Amino acid sequence: MALVKMKTLLENAAKNNRGCGAFSVGNMEMVKGAIRAAEELDTPIILQIAEVRLKHSPLDLMGPMMVQAAKSAKVDVAVHLDHGLTFETVQRALELGFTSVMPDASTLPFEENIANTRKVVELAAEYGATVEAELGLVGGSEDGSCDHGIRCTDPDDAKVFAEKTGIDALAVAIGNAHGNYPVAPKLAFDVLEQIHNKVDIPLVLHGGSGITDSDFQRAISLGIRKVNIATASFNCLTKKVEEYIASEGKHNYFDLNEAMVQGTYENVKRHILVFNTPYECLSENSFRAQ
Repeated sequence: MALVKMKTLLENAAKNNRGCGAFSVGNMEMVKGAIRAAEELDTPIILQIAEVRLKHSPLDLMGPMMVQAAKSAKVDVAVHLDHGLTFETVQRALELGFTSVMPDASTLPFEENIANTRKVVELAAEYGATVEAELGLVGGSEDGSCDHGIRCTDPDDAKVFAEKTGIDALAVAIGNAHGNYPVAPKLAFDVLEQIHNKVDIPLVLHGGSGITDSDFQRAISLGIRKVNIATASFNCLTKKVEEYIASEGKHNYFDLNEAMVQGTYENVKRHILVFNTPYECLSENSFRAQ
């Protein structure tokens, strides 16, 4: 298949009332594991990396690898910069061939968020790339370093924001948060439904790790088309590595490499299965044991 625009994947997801998984990666093994799961299930995915992760996984190293993996995949794959904090990083991602970017100005006042996002929309148009932006505040942070709190997206503001910025996808805050949840969050589905009724572009759910399968599907039925998964993949990879290190016998780099690939693969596969299953067909925690 091919490296594609994220907008194309989200439009196809909307036609089929499905969610498209956006999986954060931090090294080659995670890229391989995510692609392996997508190919096995014959399902398009989004590979993404957040700017806060770049101190561990430099963009100039990760970016070309992600783009090449997408080009070589047997399914369609978009490559996305998640939570771009600076204009320079967003621009560099586009130069490297990313097909989608997300400038994150959600902590700024409403009009500043619009202005900063609009600037990126104009830049991305030069590359034919998709733009996602966030309105409201999703709790926590991508690396766990801070927590801005949660402020639900206002449906009326969402309509104005989408119209004034010209973005392709809108990340909403409905009680979701980045990182590990101490308990499953209570999502504001009434707010999501109002936003969906007022905004005619695909909606995005951040902080997917820890949300129940049923809530994922209910959110998808109400307009969520992109679902971000990061912490769950990192946790699954770490667990797989711990199991390998604790196993008997000699250990070597190559088996360690495969443990990281396998951990990512298992988590990505599980979430793809959930996102591909209609809400009414899904029972609570039906995929938890897989």
